[in-house]
Amino acid sequence: MEKIIEKSIYASRWLMFPVYVGLSFGFILLTLKFFQQIIFIIPDILAMSESGLVLAVLSLIDIALVGGLLVMVMFSGYENFISKMDIQDNEKRLGWMGTMDVNSIKNKVASSIVAISSVHLLRLFMEAERILDNKIMLCVIIRLTFVLSAFGMAYIDKMSKKKDNLH
Repeated sequence: MEKIIEKSIYASRWLMFPVYVGLSFGFILLTLKFFQQIIFIIPDILAMSESGLVLAVLSLIDIALVGGLLVMVMFSGYENFISKMDIQDNEKRLGWMGTMDVNSIKNKVASSIVAISSVHLLRLFMEAERILDNKIMLCVIIRLTFVLSAFGMAYIDKMSKKKDNLH
């Protein structure tokens, strides 16, 4: 009976597979949005102000950061929780694949959120004359919360690794 339960629990990891497939669809949608932004920018590029162009590029950077985060979560999550990816050609295998544990993923996600929130905050500052001060203040507070959370997570991870090395 115990073996059946253990095998069932172990096999249940495949329930995460549709989640990673869903993330890949999200990545496709994000890619479409990226190219939609580019197509939207091109006709107006000569008439666009410098700050308008910077805001448009910041939007592209934002999408790229979220896309990188999605790829990292999809690949690392799949390899950590479901199965190792069987990529025959070592040249095509990404260098970080198979090296990120759950704590590494959490720290990468936290640092990505900080980077993404930085882009949003920069965009907000560039449009500051049209935005209420209390909204800007709230966004700064939220970003600081992300930064402090990322530092806290990194510190906890560092302490747990130090503790593991002592044993």
